[in-house]
Amino acid sequence: QVQLVESGGGLVQPGGSLRLSCAASGSIFSINAMGWYRQAPGKQRELVAAFTKGGSINYADSVQGRFTASRDVAKNTVSLQMNSLKPEDTAVYYCNLVGAALVDGIRRPGDYWGQGTQVTVSS
Repeated sequence: QVQLVESGGGLVQPGGSLRLSCAASGSIFSINAMGWYRQAPGKQRELVAAFTKGGSINYADSVQGRFTASRDVAKNTVSLQMNSLKPEDTAVYYCNLVGAALVDGIRRPGDYWGQGTQVTVSS
């Protein structure tokens, strides 16, 4: 199977910065997309930034110009540099991987999620 481990959340004042990291491990056969989503209390989970298989990045309009995603293909890691944070960025941030794992020698497509890391922007 595939495991995703996130790190880097915390409490920061408005205007501050945080960096999130996610490492994927396990029997990864292929990755079609990998990136970050977030879910604020009472709201649906939404895309923040994600890499496609071709290497392009999709950003949510609300974070464009403030957040920067990066990845290391060889290490199966993605990071999210978050600058100029706002209170409305407060949410649990989840790492996501869409791809396939090798299970008992069989390629099995899947949509994998990390456990989430809390980001709180408050003065």
